[in-house]
Amino acid sequence: MLKAGGTLLLSVMGATPARATQIVGVRVWPAEEYTRVTLENDSNLKTTHFLVKDPERMVVDIEGIDLNPALKSLVAKIQSNDPYIRQVRVGQNRPSVVRLVFDLKEEVRPQVFVLPPVGTYQHRLIFDLYPVNPPDPIAALIAKGDWMKEMPKELPPEFGAPMTDERRQPKPRASEPQIAKSEQPDDPPPKLTRMITIALDPGHGGEDPGAIGASGSREKDVVLAIAKRLKARIEQQPNMRVMLTRDADYFVPLQVRVQKARKVQADLFVSIHADAFVEPTARGSSVFALSEKGASSTAARWLANKENSADLIGGVNLRGQDHQLASVLLDLSTTAQINDSMKLARAVLGEIGGINKLHKGSVEQAGFAVLKAPDIPSILVETAFISNPEEEARLTDDGYQNQMADALMNGIRKYFSKNPPLAKNRLT
Repeated sequence: MLKAGGTLLLSVMGATPARATQIVGVRVWPAEEYTRVTLENDSNLKTTHFLVKDPERMVVDIEGIDLNPALKSLVAKIQSNDPYIRQVRVGQNRPSVVRLVFDLKEEVRPQVFVLPPVGTYQHRLIFDLYPVNPPDPIAALIAKGDWMKEMPKELPPEFGAPMTDERRQPKPRASEPQIAKSEQPDDPPPKLTRMITIALDPGHGGEDPGAIGASGSREKDVVLAIAKRLKARIEQQPNMRVMLTRDADYFVPLQVRVQKARKVQADLFVSIHADAFVEPTARGSSVFALSEKGASSTAARWLANKENSADLIGGVNLRGQDHQLASVLLDLSTTAQINDSMKLARAVLGEIGGINKLHKGSVEQAGFAVLKAPDIPSILVETAFISNPEEEARLTDDGYQNQMADALMNGIRKYFSKNPPLAKNRLT
């Protein structure tokens, strides 16, 4: 305090002016399903937004910030092939208020929400731009000609054609006595009567990179590459069609992945991942199925918890989540589904063991959220440990990706050779 002319003065020389919130990162994730724009910042932001017609625009006012280079960079991040955003304009609307104007290619239904800090991310402001008329997965298959293509008149035996007595009975070993055939032979396995639909689920994507290897390889990229190679092999089968839960680098919530598989009435659901652990020496491939009674091991429980946290990292608008549906899917997960999933998992594990060391020689089980479709045999495949330098190098190698796709394809074929899908009613 200083006195001057009898007046009491307060010294404010040490006071620090309030600092405006800083935008520290800007990311854009365009996809056919929706485009996401992410503004990462060092504190929470207050926003208002509204839509304008003729032409279609979305106007966003962000309070408490000033225009900075990171925010200006948003303009250059909009790609010409973005399905929904034509361009974005950024400006200082008034002091401490920045205005974004998204010029749109069509009418959208935006979701604007904030996410708290998680992992390596600070606060995030999310703009998800969904089309008013979203694409239908079945319509996409029809457009490609996959949904309506006819079954071939004849299929090879491995796809459910009746097996001869010689093929049905395993050949006895030299040391084993041969058992006389029963007078009443076993009924032959049923023939396939319809097309098989397979849902492939490349894990993570968009804001969620998944595990990251020592050399910088990202799980989301590796598993998408393997899924696309497997998709190409499935499309070569005369009686199969395939749907990817994501076909590019964008985030899909766990619950939506399950919903997509059910919408196309999938006969199988295969989620593809690349494992990671705190110790770089961990290695090997694994296959998991759902468990209703708890995880089969501590490691399986740890992995399920890690994979189930994908929604927190990828960023889900909790206001848009149907928690009742999620509960129903959990309650409807049946013993029959788990039994069929275990059969598929064993067939796939046996094939993967031919190209890579197995982390564990048997199928493991845990409460993976993405495996909870009540009426679809579902497995999660950990192709290798991306946290292991040697296996990271293999995961990014074209040859190994092709081998993994071949192994998965062979496992699927072997499963159907013993479990041909029959016509059945679906849960709706």
